[in-house]
Amino acid sequence: MNSRDAVLTPRRALNGKDRVTLITGGAGFVGANLAHRLLSEGHRVLVFDNLSRPGVERNLDWLQQNHPTGLDVAVADIRDASAVERAVARADHVFHFAAQVAVTTSLVDPREDFAVNALGTLNVLEAARAQPVPPSVLMTSTNKVYGGLEDVQLKLEGQRYGPVAADIAGHGISEARPLDFHSPYGCSKGTADQYVHDYARSYGMKTVVFRMSCIYGQRQFGTEDQGWVAHFLLRALDGEPITLFGDGKQVRDILFVDDLVDAFVLAQRNIGKLAGNAFNIGGGPRNVISLLDLLDQIEVLEGKRPETTHEDWRTGDQRYYVSDTRRFEAATGWRPAVDARQGIERLHQWLREMRSRPSVARKAGQRRPVVLAAAGR
Repeated sequence: MNSRDAVLTPRRALNGKDRVTLITGGAGFVGANLAHRLLSEGHRVLVFDNLSRPGVERNLDWLQQNHPTGLDVAVADIRDASAVERAVARADHVFHFAAQVAVTTSLVDPREDFAVNALGTLNVLEAARAQPVPPSVLMTSTNKVYGGLEDVQLKLEGQRYGPVAADIAGHGISEARPLDFHSPYGCSKGTADQYVHDYARSYGMKTVVFRMSCIYGQRQFGTEDQGWVAHFLLRALDGEPITLFGDGKQVRDILFVDDLVDAFVLAQRNIGKLAGNAFNIGGGPRNVISLLDLLDQIEVLEGKRPETTHEDWRTGDQRYYVSDTRRFEAATGWRPAVDARQGIERLHQWLREMRSRPSVARKAGQRRPVVLAAAGR
């Protein structure tokens, strides 16, 4: 089955109405794309977001303009256990994306990082466990739970690092890799990852973890700390220099957001057999790119190479990370459909169009967000 043709069957609440799919962090880049897919297929969605990240208000406006029905919004913070409980009580399934997403920010304020990523996730799990029929929960974790991968022997292949071991070179890093949290961000996300994993074992809940590599695509307003593909493109479009941390030869497998949304839909459809598992999700060996490779493609797209500056390697930065996605592919039939070059071209075009488009004011009389709790508690 093509995952984009998948149909999700909502469970009925006691009053006969369909329950919602709850997306925490639903106004963010990934959440907005998933919400758009589900709403377009006729599902009811509750977006839960404190709107603190720059650019997410644009995604929320876009969702509301394109989906006048079926969308509810809770402007609230994942650290507010009461607000989380009210939202989860309405849910048939929870996609938990709300997070502090930057290693650099976690180094500056590890307590805040822990409160959002670890405690916020526990709030979601406990709210789900409290329901008569707990909703399933899918959490997005990170490749950072595997640490810096310092023991993986690397060699230079042109302007990329590549593994010496043939099995890793052919398939990437698998879920069999021991966890090795590095940086406060890695620790907080790893803690959340393991809580979600364990709630399937300890309480029999239907939970799944996606340990994700680099995701990119439309609705992404990239910053230096997160969303580096969009960040590089935006800097190039603005004619501003790009800072490379390290030598630029570090490698990631990038995954276009439409392919990620396909994976989410398939995970929800197959939640019964996937529950209790963590899966590495990324573009895989077919979509490997270094920072220098991306600069080369930007030079082709823009007609000139961006100016660059160099800084030292950042804490916990992996010189090589590529996801071995075979377990999820075998379980669901999923495979990425958008290759890296095509996806970068699509994102570049979208960003150019967004740059040339004037901000659209909220239409008179348009429905405002339904506020279940104040943001930032």
